[in-house]
Amino acid sequence: MGTLIYGSIGQQFEFDDRVLAHLQALFSAKLRRGESFFLNWRDPQSVGDGRSAVWIDNSVPLYFKYSRAAHGPLDREWLEEMAVAALGPQGLDLSDDPRMKRQVTAKGNSVKRKDAH
Repeated sequence: MGTLIYGSIGQQFEFDDRVLAHLQALFSAKLRRGESFFLNWRDPQSVGDGRSAVWIDNSVPLYFKYSRAAHGPLDREWLEEMAVAALGPQGLDLSDDPRMKRQVTAKGNSVKRKDAH
């Protein structure tokens, strides 16, 4: 499982490395063009079985951490489907995508500020 570290407070979300690689490619292309969008997913039961969404924008720091060095080739068809979905009012929703091997998980239910003692 890789980790998307989001925002200045460093909220962490785990994705399968292959999914994370596709998200990185998509984010790179869209943000280069100045296109912001929502990324949505269904939360696992361990954190309430709800839904989460984050706003992907040039002003929000992103860091991609992979658990493996290699992730294999990217699926161009899937990337195109993701890009089209991200254009809609709901943004990109990973909840029902059959290619998602595992649900995304947030690390911890609370966020600790980096400068807190």
